[in-house]
Amino acid sequence: MRKTNARWHWWQKGVIYQAYPLSFQDSNGDGKGDLQGIASRLDYLKWLGIDAVWLCPIFPSPMVDCGYDISDYQNINPVFGTLADFDRLIAEAHRRDIRILLDLVPNHTSDRHFWFLQSRASRENPKRSWYIWRNAQPGGGPPNNWLSIFGGSAWEWDEATGQYYYHAFLKEQPDLNWRNPEVLHAMLDVIRFWLERGTDGFRIDVVWHLIKDALFRDNPSNPTYTPDQSPYLSLLTTYSADQPEVVEVITRIRRLVDQYDDRVLIGEIYLPIERTMRYYGSDGEALHLPFNFQLIQLPWDPGIIRHAVEQYEGMLPTHGWPNWVIGNHDRRRVVSRIGPEQARVAAVLLLTLRGTPTIYYGEEIGMSDAAIPEERVVDTRGKRQPGRGRDPVRTPMQWSDGPNAGFSAAAPWLPVSRDCERVNVARQTEDARSMLALYRRLLLLRLSQPALNVGQYRSFPAPDGVVAYLRIGDDKRFLIALNLTGSCQEVNLGNLSGRVALSSLLDDEGQGASSTMTLRENEAVIIEIDESA
Repeated sequence: MRKTNARWHWWQKGVIYQAYPLSFQDSNGDGKGDLQGIASRLDYLKWLGIDAVWLCPIFPSPMVDCGYDISDYQNINPVFGTLADFDRLIAEAHRRDIRILLDLVPNHTSDRHFWFLQSRASRENPKRSWYIWRNAQPGGGPPNNWLSIFGGSAWEWDEATGQYYYHAFLKEQPDLNWRNPEVLHAMLDVIRFWLERGTDGFRIDVVWHLIKDALFRDNPSNPTYTPDQSPYLSLLTTYSADQPEVVEVITRIRRLVDQYDDRVLIGEIYLPIERTMRYYGSDGEALHLPFNFQLIQLPWDPGIIRHAVEQYEGMLPTHGWPNWVIGNHDRRRVVSRIGPEQARVAAVLLLTLRGTPTIYYGEEIGMSDAAIPEERVVDTRGKRQPGRGRDPVRTPMQWSDGPNAGFSAAAPWLPVSRDCERVNVARQTEDARSMLALYRRLLLLRLSQPALNVGQYRSFPAPDGVVAYLRIGDDKRFLIALNLTGSCQEVNLGNLSGRVALSSLLDDEGQGASSTMTLRENEAVIIEIDESA
């Protein structure tokens, strides 16, 4: 996507910050984060340089899957506050030019949602076809071999009505039947409800799961499966996800969202990059930003990263806009994956690549996966699949070295990470070379330079251990060089020269660069090219 009315959309130029509401800030002393807590930290987010905040689900929920099992799409979970609190958060955020994005979970509901209670009441109930019900096989047993992401069959037997219902996740999360037009219309009403309240867009959960094979054929075996992987990966999801009709559904949602001024649709899609591309649809259809998870999933190897960036740029449709993330609420934190030194390099990569970056809360201070004692495990996946739980990446935000890291006056719902005494906002605000200082400098530089937020991308030759590229604007160019190794690397600048605008080590600003640039171990630099030479 290029420009609209001779301007860039805010979500093309801006930076999105993912907040996990339970863990961001507690305002009422119950040990759980809430909307008023988020509102109290908006000035911090503004100071940091954030343009939009994506909130993980805040709707009423039994919290069997930490809010991704919704029992009412048009209200607020009392744990987080009220609709009035949400309205105040929207108003306060907008007053600071910060947008608010909601996490929409349309693939499934809670089994306590009114729709499912009706659907389960009898085979004749008008909402029976709102969910996916199937008879047992002739000899008994589930309708097919589809598996649940949380383990076991994806089919749950309902004794009262004598049929199975389908759940891609927990049995408490029955999948909606998106082949039923009534489901689409109901969800459009939900989306309209939140748009009317001022919501600036949606991140759509597991969007590639919305439509299932109409014939319910068995999924084929995965030829690359190994026993150390989750059993769910033993089958390819050929028929249980990523069906062609999904884009048609998203297009209907997009038409509604486009009736409101400059809103954005982001989609969670864990698919190979070539299959992700079709979720951009045709120009003006489907998703604005199908999430690109390559920097989370791929090995932290310079050759692999370089190839991934270039392949992604080459595959994008002309109307498509790229996006990048290095962490989220389901995957290990970047510091725990690649170490604190390379996490600084990853920050430079995230915030200088072409496209919209999303920062997961705590990345800006270098939070790592926390140790969760067995008796404190909350995540259902962690209870059912030990070692695969997501609690370690969802622990409370570390604001200070005070009690409970400044998150709450009470014992928090998950334990605070043990490193909170040194890894926290207050301490790093006073440290001119901290991770937080790096993120803020990067964000301010990105904001001030169109070449870095909407400029063109062009790869640049570099030695094996380095990823390098140019960002090109109308009047400025920047060379970004990232050393993904623990040893010094030499980058040949050719006929380019300039000055260091920023180093990930925060100590070389203004240094001249020409002919050959020496990158120190674990260093990334942004060089402003001298156009007068």
